[in-house]
Amino acid sequence: MTDDSHSSSSLRRQPKQRRGQQRVEKILEAAALVFDEVGYEAATTHQIAERAGTAIGSLYQFFPDKAAIFNAMELRHLERVQAMWGQANARELWRLPLKEMLAQLTTGVAALFEQPVSRVMFVQFYTARDRFQTIDDSLTQGAIAFLSTILHQRNSALETEQRDLLAEVCVHSCNALILAALRQPDLERRDRLVQQIPELMAAYLTPYVGDQIHGHVMNVMICPHCKSQKLAKNGRRRGKQCYLCKACGKQFVHPAAVESV
Repeated sequence: MTDDSHSSSSLRRQPKQRRGQQRVEKILEAAALVFDEVGYEAATTHQIAERAGTAIGSLYQFFPDKAAIFNAMELRHLERVQAMWGQANARELWRLPLKEMLAQLTTGVAALFEQPVSRVMFVQFYTARDRFQTIDDSLTQGAIAFLSTILHQRNSALETEQRDLLAEVCVHSCNALILAALRQPDLERRDRLVQQIPELMAAYLTPYVGDQIHGHVMNVMICPHCKSQKLAKNGRRRGKQCYLCKACGKQFVHPAAVESV
């Protein structure tokens, strides 16, 4: 067997039983620790197998080389990021006060990077991008689109170009802080850096999606007849925005919708 980084990067065999799945997870976490300690180039499959507490033959049942292990780590990180976004959407975090929403988003990111595989993948992407076969800039673009959607949910009056720009600035700024934190050997210092992320984002985003604006938008976008939020703009009357409720079919103008549910 070889550790050639240009070898095949696919799993040799997909584990079907729980025991096999657990072994693969141990191998991936062990690889993350080894890559972090000695670097990818110096790491060997034997070191990874020893760290995982498994025989080298067992490792080779699933992975032909360390390039395959690295690619499997990429896929695992992608799965976790997408799951994190899905959980945030399901919990409708955008409805929370801005600082609380940002704190919960930051907590989710911090929890993600407590896992060795995701932590190493994030750092490696910014230090050895050519090694990646699956993850590319589309993951960052996905994060920007995710945040842009949240900004739209908090303030639908924001123009698409503006909210995309706000999201892009936030994502790139946060990524830079996260990278600095993850490369910080002092864990206390790392935590302090991460804790500044929601503060930074809140200061930047408040003029656009702050609680006062968010509450105003939520009040405006509620039908006064049936309390539905499924509305569509329907022209203007005497300088005031008109809305059509998709739920009850009734029309109303801006002032009539100020009352919240």
